[in-house]
Amino acid sequence: MAWPDRIAVDPEILGGKPVIRGTRIAAELVLELLAAGQPESEILSNYPGLTREDILACLSYASYLAHEYKAYPISA
Repeated sequence: MAWPDRIAVDPEILGGKPVIRGTRIAAELVLELLAAGQPESEILSNYPGLTREDILACLSYASYLAHEYKAYPISA
């Protein structure tokens, strides 16, 4: 899943937060719902504009961010 095809960042939408392209649904919302244990079927039912591919794109986006994060220890 190529997340950039489904996740968009526009400063005019939700203050520039990543959203599902063509919606005002934040990727972070989808990830929070999944992390809270909400089933995919329930998310899709509650947000009819979403597709399974959108949910997978959010997961792919989160994976990308986790891989990009670098922690550098502070020397004492």
